[in-house]
Amino acid sequence: MAETRRFVCIVCPRGCSLEVEVLLGTERGAKGSPSVAAVRGNSCKRGEEYARREVVDPRRTLTSTVRTRGSARRRLSVKTSCPIPLMELRRAARALDGVVVSSPLKCGDVVLGNLLGLGVDVVATDDL
Repeated sequence: MAETRRFVCIVCPRGCSLEVEVLLGTERGAKGSPSVAAVRGNSCKRGEEYARREVVDPRRTLTSTVRTRGSARRRLSVKTSCPIPLMELRRAARALDGVVVSSPLKCGDVVLGNLLGLGVDVVATDDL
């Protein structure tokens, strides 16, 4: 048995409407995780890869701000160095609540290493 899930691809500006056929029940993948039977509607290979990943292991890049000390600016924009599991996004955002940085910092400098033990750093997206 299978179900169809619909996504809008976010990999490029085309925004393809994707249909993903997901296997259910005994046809599922290892450890009962969803398994993708087919992807339709993508204009490129990247769209297919995105759809498959979105069903099995959805991830997002967290963008936020952290407080500063010793600067005229009150906040510094930051982001994760790579996407993190979608289920960890809220917890990751909360982890940044207590972070306070001081100058000087350059764009790309690590503000917080190994966020939540995920092996992902939080980096500055601007100079301070």
